[in-house]
Amino acid sequence: MSRALKEKQTYEDYLKTPMGGKYQLIDGEIIEMTSPTPNHQRACKKITALLDQFLSKHPIGEVFIAPLDIYLGENETYQPDVFFISKERESIIGEKKIEGAPDLVIEVLSESTAYYDLKKKKAVYENSGVSEYWIVDAEEKNIEIYENSDGGFQRIALLESGKTYTSKKLTGFILKAEDVFN
Repeated sequence: MSRALKEKQTYEDYLKTPMGGKYQLIDGEIIEMTSPTPNHQRACKKITALLDQFLSKHPIGEVFIAPLDIYLGENETYQPDVFFISKERESIIGEKKIEGAPDLVIEVLSESTAYYDLKKKKAVYENSGVSEYWIVDAEEKNIEIYENSDGGFQRIALLESGKTYTSKKLTGFILKAEDVFN
């Protein structure tokens, strides 16, 4: 006797995951993420510190770090490594989760998340209205920067050693590869 495949899992199913684990609901599938590497955590820590420092001088919004749920649909709930929400959009900050697309999402690649970050999540971020998407490769020491325009995400920079990027979403914020990877 064949067993019917379970329908896509929902946010309600996601809420039943064990406490203490790091899970994401991606395309209706609950995915348990493995523990990140030291290089992954170093990159997250440095980017967060840079953003915090900038935002303390320019209070235009708030930066958050994982684990914090971003609800993007009944079958899509993510925990990006770092993300920014502008003051103009702070209404999406709920009691227990973020209820909509942040202005900027930063994902630091790891073996367990790279496929999702580069494909499935990227497409959902694009379609849900994330303005900027940064993909950080801590092993290769580079950052791909995407901007959302009429045609979707367009890669506008590959930040490597010696290069800088001035964010359009965080006016005045200049990112240097050396500040993240050294």
